[in-house]
Amino acid sequence: VQTCCNSGHRLDPLLVVVPVPLQSVEVQVDVKDHVATVVSTLLYQNKEEKPIEAVFVFPMPSEAAVCHFSAKVGQTLIVAEVKEKKQAREEYDDALSSGQQAFLLEESDQSPDIFSMSVGSLPPGESASIRLEYVTELDVQADEALRFCLPAVLNPRYQPTGTETGSVTVTSVPSSLVPYDLTFLARVQSARPISKVESNCTMDPLEFLSQDQTAASVKLAAGHKFDRDVELLIYYKDTHEPSAVVEAGQASAKAETLMGDPAVMLSLYPEFPKDIMSSVSSSGEFVFLLDRSGSMSGGRIASARDTLLLLLKSLPMGCFFNIYSFGSTFEQIFPESVEYKQETMEEALKKVEMMQANLGGTEILAPLERIYSQNCIPNQPRQLFVFTDGEVGNTKEVINLVKSNSGSHRCFSFGIGEGASTALINGLAKEGGGHAQFITGSDRMQPKVIQSLRFAMQPAVVDISVKWDLPKGVSATVLSPPLTSIFQGQRSLLYAQLTGQNKEAAEGCVTVKYSLAGRPTENKLNFNMSLLFVCRLTVHRLAARSLIRSLEQGQGDRRGQIDDAKKKKIIDLSVQSGVSSSFTAFIAVNKTSGEAIQGPLLRRNVPVPMDIDCADVMFRAADCDNGALPSVPESKAKRDPLLELVSLQKASGCWELEPALAKAVGKTSKDLEDKQPSAVSYYKEVWATILALVWLHGLKADAKDEWELLVMKAVTWLQSQNASGLAECVEAANSLLGCSVQKNALGI
Repeated sequence: VQTCCNSGHRLDPLLVVVPVPLQSVEVQVDVKDHVATVVSTLLYQNKEEKPIEAVFVFPMPSEAAVCHFSAKVGQTLIVAEVKEKKQAREEYDDALSSGQQAFLLEESDQSPDIFSMSVGSLPPGESASIRLEYVTELDVQADEALRFCLPAVLNPRYQPTGTETGSVTVTSVPSSLVPYDLTFLARVQSARPISKVESNCTMDPLEFLSQDQTAASVKLAAGHKFDRDVELLIYYKDTHEPSAVVEAGQASAKAETLMGDPAVMLSLYPEFPKDIMSSVSSSGEFVFLLDRSGSMSGGRIASARDTLLLLLKSLPMGCFFNIYSFGSTFEQIFPESVEYKQETMEEALKKVEMMQANLGGTEILAPLERIYSQNCIPNQPRQLFVFTDGEVGNTKEVINLVKSNSGSHRCFSFGIGEGASTALINGLAKEGGGHAQFITGSDRMQPKVIQSLRFAMQPAVVDISVKWDLPKGVSATVLSPPLTSIFQGQRSLLYAQLTGQNKEAAEGCVTVKYSLAGRPTENKLNFNMSLLFVCRLTVHRLAARSLIRSLEQGQGDRRGQIDDAKKKKIIDLSVQSGVSSSFTAFIAVNKTSGEAIQGPLLRRNVPVPMDIDCADVMFRAADCDNGALPSVPESKAKRDPLLELVSLQKASGCWELEPALAKAVGKTSKDLEDKQPSAVSYYKEVWATILALVWLHGLKADAKDEWELLVMKAVTWLQSQNASGLAECVEAANSLLGCSVQKNALGI
């Protein structure tokens, strides 16, 4: 057994020689519009000669509302109850001691995206079928797809020196050694036609279940290798629109309680004025924080360097910036944020080119504290960009630090690679009023990061308020945390409990008011008050989860410790709603089973797959004693022509006529000189810049999301030159490069 330094995570390459009781995992996903219900069935079988206890620590979406846990042994079905965590653990231990079978499901104390399932006292030859159910919202992507992710990979979570180590031990193996099978079926249903469903995994062809294409199903192809999370991108034919679902309460629950009253889920898609959306701010303090721990080795750190190049070239003149990087220690390029100009950009890029994943562990707290200790620059709103594979053990402490500084900045977070902690990445953005992105598999990091930069360069939405206009006798209690950020094209969700009755009530209205660039703006949503009766109480579960998470991230201290009164409120809400929390657990006891067991149970840890890059890092780190990991050698592949061209742009936005530009566009210096129109012979930078713009528009149009901001800067520079002969330059560039780009398409 090899243990990664200070991580609380065990890599066991020999585990396959020990019988693993988990035989198979079957997952069925039902997607309705932008909400998914996930049912996982896990089949355990004891093939040994003695009773065993199987412990499975696995990843879970951090925003999921876990709402059902049960076990079927033979013909006996045991449905778990939600109880206070300490009580649930005691009942589990007592049951095992008395020879009864017991089943325990609990959320990690350290991070809400890790769960532990214990299957106790499984006699020789006996099987148990475990059913786990949760509901979750689907995030909207830049191209309007809805993203569903079934986490399969769980990477090591680095535990910083000096922090409490209350985390569970995770047994990991490379994906090729996972000894159980996965089957996966997703059914999609919507009021709008389904355009397509894409995946990072091999899927059987999409099968439409209705003629109007509003229902479809898709299966994971046989032979899944557990080398990645299972991701679905669901595209509807119509764009997303604001909507509301009013769900009836549970008939058996008391009135004027969360589960007894109706609940409403509002999906808001704000529309901003077009003139504001087409402009970008020329001010701001942009702080980039890059993970350089050992697990970022290889392609991850290379992609991060390329992304920083694009970011630095896309920044506007007049802003301020700095770059921090961290591992077991941290570094910063400048002592404090500096003004963005050619000299500072060049200095930063030289240091970025030298960055390797060689700083050891993943201690993100110290650099964040340093960033927040720096005074904000007047009239330069601070925008923090965090790039990490999310493998930290002190997740709650990090998120609470961001929350305590949320009034001074916006935080945009990026989870890199398979198994990035959804709790950390989503939590940073949520508490920092920013936006979260995940980059997995073959995804390019650059377009997602530039989308977030565009968000950051737009004016912040302030003075957000929500007004409810409901029928007489009906009132709304908002269960979601207050809206702190709104972005164009991104969904904002609101949950509320509706108290009171009005039999004639037909319609309600919600108005979201805010100020954007000093302009008062509002968006209204009228919705039908007709009740939707469903057995799963999906909206109620999600509303309960939202309130629980809000209370857990409330007014606690830096380490997430909260007072007893709030803890009791969370426990009561969790028990009432049947939704798990950090202070509760699901417990099921088969009281008809067995006799007292003589001697200790055999404990069998069920392995979980880890990302191949992390597996490599852990094998290399097995003998280290200080957490400093050597970086993976990178292949010296030829640089992307797009990045080659971008690297030549000046901070002002222009390009210079030089041999490197000729090489980047696939021509010789003589070609460029011969084609230069006489009208701009005195101004080589104008010709070079138009040449670069035509090349980007004509030959790299598919990467527009990556170069759009730096091109806007180039156009602004061209306009400031008041140069004549631009049409001739465009014509000459088209002729030279074999393109047909129109002058007006360049915006000049």
